Amino acid sequence: MKFSFALHWSDEDGGYIATCPEFLGLSAFGESPDEAIAEAQVALELMIETYRESGQSLPEPVKFGGAAAYSQKLAA
Repeated sequence: MKFSFALHWSDEDGGYIATCPEFLGLSAFGESPDEAIAEAQVALELMIETYRESGQSLPEPVKFGGAAAYSQKLAA
């Protein structure tokens, strides 16, 4: 399964925060975008392992429609 990551800069933390929308509460910090994503991937692997060990179903990955899903219209 392929899960998504969201990445944003945090002035408060002075670095990047990566989250996984499918797993609420999963977040990771990094001084660079690559570091934050790498840390989030480790956290995701542990989260998946925990879900499987406890018999919980994994959430469905977020599906993005790609460029065709956007109308290219801007709201005024």
